[in-house]
Amino acid sequence: MAFTIVGLPDQAVKEAKDRVITAISNSGFRRSEGCITVNLAPADVRKAGPTYDLPIAVSLLVATDKLRIPEERGQLCEYAFAGELALSGEVRRVAGIIAIALEMRRIGIKAIFVPEGNAAEAAIVDGIDVYPVKSLRQAVDFLRGEINIRPARRDLAALVCENRDSGDDFADVKGQDSAKRAIEVAVAGGHNLIMVGSPGSGKTMLARRIPSILPPLTVDEALEVTRIHSIAGVQKATGGDGLVLRRPFRAPHHTVSGIGLLGGGMHPVPGEVSLAHRGVLFLDELPEFPRSVLEVMRQPLEDGQVSISRAAAARSFPSRFMLVAAMNPCPCGYADDPKHQCRCSQRQIRNYRNRISGPLLDRIDIQLEVAPVPTDILMRLPCGETSAAIRSRVVMAREIQSRRFREMGVSVRCNAEIPSRLLADVCRLDSHAQERLRSTIADLDLSARAYDRILKVARTIADLRGSEGVSDKDVWEASLYRALDRSYWL
Repeated sequence: MAFTIVGLPDQAVKEAKDRVITAISNSGFRRSEGCITVNLAPADVRKAGPTYDLPIAVSLLVATDKLRIPEERGQLCEYAFAGELALSGEVRRVAGIIAIALEMRRIGIKAIFVPEGNAAEAAIVDGIDVYPVKSLRQAVDFLRGEINIRPARRDLAALVCENRDSGDDFADVKGQDSAKRAIEVAVAGGHNLIMVGSPGSGKTMLARRIPSILPPLTVDEALEVTRIHSIAGVQKATGGDGLVLRRPFRAPHHTVSGIGLLGGGMHPVPGEVSLAHRGVLFLDELPEFPRSVLEVMRQPLEDGQVSISRAAAARSFPSRFMLVAAMNPCPCGYADDPKHQCRCSQRQIRNYRNRISGPLLDRIDIQLEVAPVPTDILMRLPCGETSAAIRSRVVMAREIQSRRFREMGVSVRCNAEIPSRLLADVCRLDSHAQERLRSTIADLDLSARAYDRILKVARTIADLRGSEGVSDKDVWEASLYRALDRSYWL
């Protein structure tokens, strides 16, 4: 028997012919004779992956009269199929099932057959019946009307509500009040943040507790984030079953490649900046990342999306994330530590800090030093404020921002995303605040982009106070978060 697949298939799709024929035989159907040509349309779009196995097998059974669908089951064109076939006829899970289900719903398909392992993911998509199947034989028996399969259903809103709490809590952090205040401001406005401090000062501990004060995911955001993780084939999601029910926290190692961070490959898939969408991207030991890798983040930080062009395809992935970075002040880590002697020369310190470019630093709204808390003081300090208390203020500030932007008719979720054309309307300053901002820009020799970002941070500080206007004190606090001036980095 000659079996040909056309329509720009990749190697995995070409090999589907062997999996399909063997799976059909092992499912109790007689092998077809003659020449078989499978046309995957449109012919100018490359087809990749084993997702096509199940639809090819079902179509082949229908085309060779081994499967006849009774009227009560409707027509084949009303159904969609996705899944990889094992040689035994078992249907195995595939990546990107949520994106497939959403697209099928958009074009009017009433039901989709998915592997049982993907059912929990696909079931969160409303408006389309999701039939989980274990094997090709089970799917065929259902289409024949011989058995019934109950559609899988899940209440995404209820799942998100049940998974709002994070394990880590800011109550575990003693001291570091200024750092915790800066983090609260950063989270309230969605601002990027970098912490500089010696080893053991608590930078990583603080960063890993940021998800505990982030506003809970909305249902739309949970679906959006889960779709990205599904496309990337990342199944270790917070809520299990491939669902992302809490805001992502991604912490790639400094050996990550540019493709691993930004995304890409022959057939582009999302990278860490997209997997952190609507959450946090934490880069520990920031200067240890190759400079070429860090520079690829400039466009996603500015535009909120990643555009990847390859010979096989061009893709755009969303990347609205909060960047949190941590670093030592020098290679040995003790340049600013009063209790340890630094072993680095001024040239080594300068070269170390210069691994982070000025344009990237300009995109980081809040830059602060984190000093270690002495052990004798640490032992006497009480537990800190709980994450729940901090989160309540953050949620209030985010609600103020959401209401403001909704009334203005713009699709902006937080202050960090305010377009420059709206800054004058959103961040109205009195004469004292204007003079404070002017002197800050002059003293620190900051760029126009830094000017905009100080304004956005000041707006967030005012929102945390529940104030309509931006005061002199708000601008003063926002300027403190740029206190690591140009001379520090050069």
